[in-house]
Amino acid sequence: MAVFVALGAFLMTLVGGWTAQRVTDRRHLVLGLAGGLMLGVVGLDLLPEALEAAGGEIFGVPAALLLFVAGFLLAHLVERLLAVRQAAHGGEENNGRTPQVGLTAAAAMVGHSAMDGVAIGAAFQIGEGMGIAVALAVIAHDFADGFNTYTLTSLYGNARRRALAMLFADAAAPVVGAASTLLFTIPEGPLGCYLGFFGGALLYLAAAEILPEAHHEHPARSTLLCTVAGAAFIWLVVGVAE
Repeated sequence: MAVFVALGAFLMTLVGGWTAQRVTDRRHLVLGLAGGLMLGVVGLDLLPEALEAAGGEIFGVPAALLLFVAGFLLAHLVERLLAVRQAAHGGEENNGRTPQVGLTAAAAMVGHSAMDGVAIGAAFQIGEGMGIAVALAVIAHDFADGFNTYTLTSLYGNARRRALAMLFADAAAPVVGAASTLLFTIPEGPLGCYLGFFGGALLYLAAAEILPEAHHEHPARSTLLCTVAGAAFIWLVVGVAE
């Protein structure tokens, strides 16, 4: 049942990626919306779940928040190291952006989607009602995952085929994650720590890369409205799921 339900997440992810690639003539609006979706996912979905699941504190600070900061800093460090390495080897950049950063970010999205599938499977182990509720929440925000995966990969200068490959990997990940719960379960604490770490990395990409790029050439009010709409959409999804 969990694997069957996860197929809905597969389809919704593809719809999100298809939407992202069809509106290339409004790239600033796409990036503004993607930034809002990412901000909403981090602040309204990932971080609250991480704080609830991770539990304990380290020197008075919740473990999930420490890993959130670590994820943010690691994303910044990886981007800088890749940029310096490519410049030192004379590699071409896409307006100062390295394709490897986009692939790394998309790979993190794939990992997150796999954990979404694990969450669906674990919820069904508790009960069918819980499983359906979690599945609906995952399916709803997987539109944003597909949208962001395609946008992140292509934003950094990767070819369309690479962006599509990462999109399909992200779509298949929830199905694989749900299937894995037939073999094992993940303790709540480590899962919460992972969500905190991933949230920090995702926030860095939204705040330091996606949103500045969205407003760089088109500082329009419509771009800002798309960002607000993206965050509001995640708020609606979280509220309905609760």
